[in-house]
This record gives sequence, C-alpha cells and structure tokens, in this order.
Amino acid sequence: MLRAGDVGDDALHAEGFGGPVARIGRRGRLERHSPGWVCARDGDVLVGFVHVAWDGGVHAFVLDTVVAERCRGGGVGTSLVRLAAQRSRPAGCKWLHVDFEERLRAFYVDACGFRTTAAGLIAL
Repeated sequence: MLRAGDVGDDALHAEGFGGPVARIGRRGRLERHSPGWVCARDGDVLVGFVHVAWDGGVHAFVLDTVVAERCRGGGVGTSLVRLAAQRSRPAGCKWLHVDFEERLRAFYVDACGFRTTAAGLIAL
C-alpha cells in the first residue's frame, strides 16, 4: 500500500544506501527542506521511499529512492516513482529529474520511463 507521509526511522535508508542506522530525524529534515515524499509500507514497516525535491518552479527532482531488499522486483519502486510524478504535477512541475548510477539505468529508464539527457556533475 502506498501512503504519503509517515517516514519512520532510518533503517530502510541504511539498508538501501549502506552504513549504520543513523538517527538523524529524517522526518524533520524532510519537512524543512522538501515539498513531498512517498512511502510504501508493509503493515507498519516502511519498505519503500522516494523523496521529491523542488526548485519552486517547474522542476522537481527524485532523490533517495529506496525499496527494502525483500520487496524489490515487485513493482514497489516504480509505483512510488509514478506516484511522485503524479503528485508533482499539481504543484506546477513540468519536469521530473533524476540522476542515477549506471547500474540503475534499467529501473529509471526502462521501468519508470525517464529518458536520458546530457547532464553535468561536480563532486564537492
């Protein structure tokens, strides 16, 4: 089931991106710096998450897409991205951007429908 809102703890983020479970108050950070996010839960357990950042104009950005390993391959991630796109349109967003590592190309391009573009990146 997909629900917007309830973020939960940082365990899913640690599983998806590596590292220890940090208690950084993710919900508070999101509420201060983000127009929205989409969550998937299995009962009370957070199993999927997509963060949507926004420039205040026509551009939204997908960040921190993560699905629990036990739920991958079942359409949870694509459903989260689809819902994030749908919920970005009423805010006036015309473009949804994402950057990704090459190993995630099949997910973002083939499964979610993003098209590739030229982009730049500076490591800071």
